[in-house]
Amino acid sequence: MADAMDTDVGVSNLGPRIRAYRQMRKITLRQVAEQAEVSVSFLSQLERGASGASIPTLRLIAEALGLTLADLFSAVPAPAHRVMRAADRPVIHATGVEKFMLTRRPLQHLEVFEGVLRDGARVGGSTHSHGDSQELLLVLEGSVRLLLDDEEHELDSGDSIEYRSSSNHCVVNDSGARASVLWIISPPSL
Repeated sequence: MADAMDTDVGVSNLGPRIRAYRQMRKITLRQVAEQAEVSVSFLSQLERGASGASIPTLRLIAEALGLTLADLFSAVPAPAHRVMRAADRPVIHATGVEKFMLTRRPLQHLEVFEGVLRDGARVGGSTHSHGDSQELLLVLEGSVRLLLDDEEHELDSGDSIEYRSSSNHCVVNDSGARASVLWIISPPSL
């Protein structure tokens, strides 16, 4: 359990901001508390402004919410129009896969990734799930298989499928060619 009181951070609107991000993502107090290794009662007190937290604890809470520590302290609201240049897109590299984040942090109501999968690549697995958001997968190029709980869906360029992110899901490219997909998740839960 993380120590809640060393290097106390006294920011008056921090608790309500944490609550707003948590509710926007439809994550329970218990889910955030478990992932951040704090008690539910401590997190509740923090959200109400009745308790402070250490920087390491706030970092764990931010990560549980899919944020950075800086996102929690950012006093400047995100502008209504936020350009993301192709060269500035954050990228996640995995075996045979590149995932490009198309939405800027702090994430608000929507999370969008483009995935480029080489032949033989897969994203997710038989137990991969996250949050309980609405997720849409759109195939931009090539073809992929979506393994969704006990179902399998063959998707070609232009096809899309909608599902809950709480379902176990895995995208597989065994088409013999490169494939490109788009994930749209609302509210953000990845």
